[in-house]
Amino acid sequence: MHTAQLLSMALDIVRGSGFHIREEPLDGAGGGHCLIRGQKWLLLDLTQTQQEQLDDVLDAIRSQPQIELSKVPRELVDSLKSAKAA
Repeated sequence: MHTAQLLSMALDIVRGSGFHIREEPLDGAGGGHCLIRGQKWLLLDLTQTQQEQLDDVLDAIRSQPQIELSKVPRELVDSLKSAKAA
């Protein structure tokens, strides 16, 4: 599966778990996730590659134990596991 498809699926999952997503060109500074006033935020750096953005989204998914991996597409679970091992 292409990185763009995995990124799209991963973004749907984090949106469904209550994240607000902000996409900004940050000149390669990188994105990440955090809590701001009790709200979950995911910031994506649009100057990064789709793979780098996907890594940030996967990190956000891993931070949410309430996300049931049984409901996550297998290709994305494989990416979660391989990114965690790296």
